[in-house]
Amino acid sequence: MPDLSHLLHSTSDWALFFFCATLIGMSKTGIPNIGTLTVPVFALLFGAKNSTGIVLPMLCMADLLAVIYYRKKFHRALVFKPMPWALLGLVIALVLGHQVPESGFRVMMAGCILLGIGAMYVTSRTDKLEDITASRWFAPFIGLALGFSTMIGNAAGPILTVYLLAMRLPKFAFVATGAWFIMTLNYLKIPLQAFVWDNLTVSGFLLDLTALPFIILGGTIGIQLVKILPEQRFRTLMIALTVVATLVLLI
Repeated sequence: MPDLSHLLHSTSDWALFFFCATLIGMSKTGIPNIGTLTVPVFALLFGAKNSTGIVLPMLCMADLLAVIYYRKKFHRALVFKPMPWALLGLVIALVLGHQVPESGFRVMMAGCILLGIGAMYVTSRTDKLEDITASRWFAPFIGLALGFSTMIGNAAGPILTVYLLAMRLPKFAFVATGAWFIMTLNYLKIPLQAFVWDNLTVSGFLLDLTALPFIILGGTIGIQLVKILPEQRFRTLMIALTVVATLVLLI
C-alpha cells in the first residue's frame, strides 16, 4: 500500500477519517444531514479547501451506492427542476472559491450551512408553504444555493433537506431524490476541481479507496435505519441534524 502518512499523521486522525467515511455512507442511503457533521472534521484534518478535493471521490462512491439501491424510488421532476440553477451556483462558487484565501473558505462553508438553517426556519414558520414552493423564485433560489454550497464545502445537506421537506416526500423518496440530485452535481464537480481548483490528487484518491469498506458499512446502516424510522421521526431527525451540523461548523 502507498505511504499516505503525509495526509493523516496519527492513529486518531485515521480513526476520525474512517468514522467520517461511515457517516458519509449513512448520509447517502438513510440519514442525509449526518454527512454535514463531517465537513468541519475534514476541514480540520486537511484544510478547508483541500478537504473538498479529498472528500469528493468518497462522496461519489457513496452516491453510486445510494442511487443503485434507490434507483426506482426517486422523483425525476424534483431533480430536474432546480438543476439549471444549481449548475449556475456551481460556476459562481467555482469563481469565488478560486479567489478567496484559505481563511475565507471556512467562513464561506459556515455561511452555506447557515443559509440552509435560515431557509428551514422560514419554511417552518409559515402556514403558506405551498404558496412558497409554487412561487417562481423557489426553484431558482434552492438551485443556486444547492450548487453554491455543494461546490464550496460539500455542504448542501441542510438546503437539500429544506427542499425535500417542502415537497413533503415520504422517507424513501426523500432519500432517493436527494441521492440522485447530489450525485449529479458531485460527478460534474470532478473536472472542475481537478482542472480549476487543482485539489484532486492521486494520493487523495488512494486515501479515499482505503475508506471504501467504511462507506459501504455506513451505507448498510443507513438503509436499515430508514426502514425502521417512522415518517414523523425521520423528518424530526433531519431537522435536528441540520441544526447540530450548523453549530459544529460555526464553532
